[in-house]
Amino acid sequence: MAMLVMLLLAACATLPDADEPTAATATAAVHPVVFSTANGPVSSGTNRAILRELKQESGSQDILQKHLAVEQAVSRNSPMVLGNKLTLLLDGPNTYDAMFKAIREANDHINLETYIFEDSEIGQKFAALLLEKQAAGVQVNLIYDSVGCLNTPAEFFERLRAGGIQLLEFNPVNPTKVKKEEWLLNNRDHRKLLVVDGRIAFLGGINISEAYSRGSFSHSSKRKRPHPDAGWRDTQLQIEGPVVAELQRYFMATWAEQKGTPLAKRNYFPKLTQQGGEIVRAIASVPDMPDNPIYLTLLSAIGHAEQTIHLTNAYFVPDPQLIEALTGAARRGVEVTLVLPGKSDSWAVFHAGRSHYAELLEAGVRLYERRDTVLHAKTATIDGVWSTVGSTNLDWRSFLHNDELNAIVLGADFARQMDAMFDKDVEASTAIDPQKWKWRSLLLRVQEHIARLFEYWL
Repeated sequence: MAMLVMLLLAACATLPDADEPTAATATAAVHPVVFSTANGPVSSGTNRAILRELKQESGSQDILQKHLAVEQAVSRNSPMVLGNKLTLLLDGPNTYDAMFKAIREANDHINLETYIFEDSEIGQKFAALLLEKQAAGVQVNLIYDSVGCLNTPAEFFERLRAGGIQLLEFNPVNPTKVKKEEWLLNNRDHRKLLVVDGRIAFLGGINISEAYSRGSFSHSSKRKRPHPDAGWRDTQLQIEGPVVAELQRYFMATWAEQKGTPLAKRNYFPKLTQQGGEIVRAIASVPDMPDNPIYLTLLSAIGHAEQTIHLTNAYFVPDPQLIEALTGAARRGVEVTLVLPGKSDSWAVFHAGRSHYAELLEAGVRLYERRDTVLHAKTATIDGVWSTVGSTNLDWRSFLHNDELNAIVLGADFARQMDAMFDKDVEASTAIDPQKWKWRSLLLRVQEHIARLFEYWL
């Protein structure tokens, strides 16, 4: 019944028009790009020096300048923050190890926001560590999504609450638990965010789930092919530096918007200093935004691409504007390559996405499907200078109905790491041959047609 209500409510929302921000970026290059640090916007002289250094690093002045200008024009409310250190984390084991280390070293507070928090072996490890830190005087605050945690027993969360952890159930399925004026069942918190002591943060696609207990690649294979029993393939980003304050603000805003119990007093916004050389913009979206900044910045980056577009995504159910952007880029000579799931935990999403393959292939888009594992990553690189890691899928639900969170990174060094990861996924994937796809079975075509009928609600 709850899912039926969600489907009915979904029919009220529409995606923003991507033409307006695209038009705005046409004049963006005449305005100076503004960077920020922990102390606020930097001087015009420092801005110019940073741009000169970035252009030298990227080897392509025009492309970098364009993406900087486009990024600023589309997402003016979130700063491009300098001085960050980034660590790219591949799959669950690497991510959990890094998160456990940060949690163990916490001295003041731990803010955790997740879509799924399972009562599994890995979930119990997280729970035990969080309770241990709470008992040691570190304040733990947890936001979990009501739908994402439907299968998690209430007793699991009661144990955390009894241990002193402050809990917030995001948009409860049970209307009697709702503290807001509206019961927004269809609005889900799909973010995966951990902020420790206001100094280190993690974001990406990885939930607290047993699906991530193993890596997606077999280390014993000389050919480095995925093992048949591999864990889910996903990507997380560890961030240290001034942009962590932006991520902390998003956590606090969600807590306030959901009318959570006032948080215990802690030093949530410590003084932050430069930790590295990466430029990061943290972008969040919520359903009641008139213009979805994650959606619009992606469409604009694709629309201004000149060389390459590399997308890896778990749930690919593209809207017409995204299809037009991808096919348009391919037709103007951009190398557009997508790595998508070869199998999925959602039959409808899998086949609805495949129903768009013919149009993409005809335009020259290269399609690959990841073998032997469930692909759950949500990443992209464009022109070797623009990158993103986050929780956002390329589907209607992420863009219309979910709270999502992405990091946009501008610079060639990080993009090279992302492209190396992308190449590794391509090697572990099967290419979709355009001619063979034309002769796919009638059964596949029927499944695609049926799933396509419901793609708006997926």
